[in-house]
Amino acid sequence: MPHSRKAIIVGAGIAGLTAALRLRQAGWEPVVIERTSEPRGGGYALVLHGMGYDTVERMGILPDLRERHFDPFELRYVRTDGRPRFSVPRSAMHAILGVRQLTLLRGDIEEILYRAIRGTVDIRFATTLASVDQDATGVRAVLDDGTTVTADLVIGADGVHSTVRRLAFGPEERFRRDLNHFVAAFVLDHLPAGVEQGTTTTLTTTGRTVTVTSLGPGRAAAFFVHRTPSQDAELAKEPRQAIADTFGDLDWVVPDLREQLHRESSVYFDGLSQIILDRWSNGRVVLLGDAAWCVTLFGGYGASLAIGGADQLATALQRHPDDIHAALDAWETRLRPTVENKQRLGRRNTTAHAPPTPLHLVARNLTMRLAVTPPVQQLLRRHLQVRG
Repeated sequence: MPHSRKAIIVGAGIAGLTAALRLRQAGWEPVVIERTSEPRGGGYALVLHGMGYDTVERMGILPDLRERHFDPFELRYVRTDGRPRFSVPRSAMHAILGVRQLTLLRGDIEEILYRAIRGTVDIRFATTLASVDQDATGVRAVLDDGTTVTADLVIGADGVHSTVRRLAFGPEERFRRDLNHFVAAFVLDHLPAGVEQGTTTTLTTTGRTVTVTSLGPGRAAAFFVHRTPSQDAELAKEPRQAIADTFGDLDWVVPDLREQLHRESSVYFDGLSQIILDRWSNGRVVLLGDAAWCVTLFGGYGASLAIGGADQLATALQRHPDDIHAALDAWETRLRPTVENKQRLGRRNTTAHAPPTPLHLVARNLTMRLAVTPPVQQLLRRHLQVRG
C-alpha cells in the first residue's frame, strides 16, 4: 500500500477547510491548524458561482449549502433619509447572475465544510504556527504550544495577513497592495425598521456605502465600506469608533446598526488589500486563497476562487503523486490567469462600491437603474465575468 501523504493546513476558513476535505478525499492525511478557539460564524454575504459552484457540486456538499442559500436579490437604493431612490427587481438579478449560484454567509459555508470533515480530520483550534523548516524530504512545523508536526506539504490558508507567508516568503508589506478602503461587516440581531424582508438595501454617498441584507426570517447582516487615504490609520481604531467617525452623520437605519454593533462580538473589520506574489509556492510550502492572492470583496469571486483553487490543488497533487513540485507548478500555471483577471476586476470595481466623486455615483446609479434591460444585463455579465 502506498505511503499516505500528510499536509499541514494553516487556517480553518473556506480555503483551508476545502483543502482538508479534498485532500482527505484524495487519500492524504490533513492536519488543520486554526488560531481561533472554535469554528467561526457570521461574516459577510457572498455569491458562490463559477468554479466555486462546480466544486461544491462535485464534492457532494451542494445540497447542504443550498439549504443555507437566501435570495435577497431585489436591490433597493435609498436616499440619506431612507426615502426610495430606485429598485432592481429579482428577475433582473437572476438574469445577470444565472441559476448556478448561491448567496450565502461566509460563516455558513465554513460551517458546512467543517461538518463535512469533523471527526475524520485532525483539527487543532487555538493553535498557531511558530516556525516552519523544510528540506528535500519534507517539512517540519513547530506550533505555539511547543509540539512539532512533520509533513510532506504545508498549505498556508490563513488569510491576507498570513503567518505562513511571513515565515516562508517574507514580510506582508512586500506583497500587499492596498486599495485604500476599509470594510466592516457583522450579523444583526434584528432587521431594522425600514428594510424589508427579502431585499438588499443600500445607501451610498460619495466615498461610502451602507448595505443591509435580509438573510431570511430572523437573519440579517450589515456591510459598511469607506474610501480612505490610509487603511492603516483606520485599522488602528476600534471598529465601533471607525464606523462612528465615518458614518455617524447618516440617518436612515445607521443609528440602529451602530446600536446593534455595540452588542455584536464578532465583527469583520479590515482594509481591502490584494496580495501580489510572483509565485505561490516556496519548496514544500504553498499559499492558498487570500494568503496567496486576495482579489478582495470588490472582485466578487474570493470564495469561489478559494474553493476552486483548493480543489485544483488537490487534483494536481493526485496527478503528480511522486512529485510535489511538479504538482504545484501545474496547479499555479492553470489557476494564475483566472486569479490575475479577478484581481484586475477588483481594482476596477472600487468606484462602484464607494464612488469617489458625485459623477461616479451618478454613473453607478444610472447603470443599476438600467439593469432591467437586456443590453445592460449582458454588459454587467461581461463586467462581472459571469459564465454561461
